[in-house]
Amino acid sequence: MRLILLGPPGVGKGTQAKDLSQELGISHICSGDLLRQAVSEGSDLGKKAKNFMDKGELVPDDLVIQLIKQRLNQADTKNGFILDGYPRNVYQAIELDKMLLNNQQQIDAVIYLEASQEVIIQRLTGRRLCSNCQANFHIKNMPPKKEGICDYCGGKLYRRADDNEQTIKNRLKVWKNSSLSVIDYYRNKNKLKTIIADEEAEVVLKKILACVKNDYLKVPSGN
Repeated sequence: MRLILLGPPGVGKGTQAKDLSQELGISHICSGDLLRQAVSEGSDLGKKAKNFMDKGELVPDDLVIQLIKQRLNQADTKNGFILDGYPRNVYQAIELDKMLLNNQQQIDAVIYLEASQEVIIQRLTGRRLCSNCQANFHIKNMPPKKEGICDYCGGKLYRRADDNEQTIKNRLKVWKNSSLSVIDYYRNKNKLKTIIADEEAEVVLKKILACVKNDYLKVPSGN
């Protein structure tokens, strides 16, 4: 199964994609993680991307498409994948269709997660990431067992530089201006499923699984 999770920054795509990948046994591919890895490694692509990411702006299409293409060519994606945060516009969506068509594949479903601006700001300003394994925590909703320390690997937790209210609002505006057209793109292809994501992560996950299993795997949601 090949899925896409769409939605604004902070809506919970990463958390849901991670849990879905475990439930469905397919790979989780996060465009943001790919970009941050490129920046961390100091590659030419990463250096170019960093200039945009530091200002809360979207990285240009050609850079992101290069990363996605490389990742989809890896062996673990053959049985399926979940794309988290990609594509962000119609051009990227069309390019993705071309990539998959070359392998006689297609996207099975697109899950669009919606949440209010207030919820998104609360989630992002309280988010903490592990500097080692990139695990997600939240100072209120999902705090680590030991303050400032990752539960999984013992790494130090940090707050992303762009997780402040003003930059978040800018990111949301940028996302809205560039991404609404891609939502319409998949709606017109009858692949879009919209789910309200203001609720707790466990509740949202159950909604997604019910949708995916009933409509695409033909498995009752209670199984």
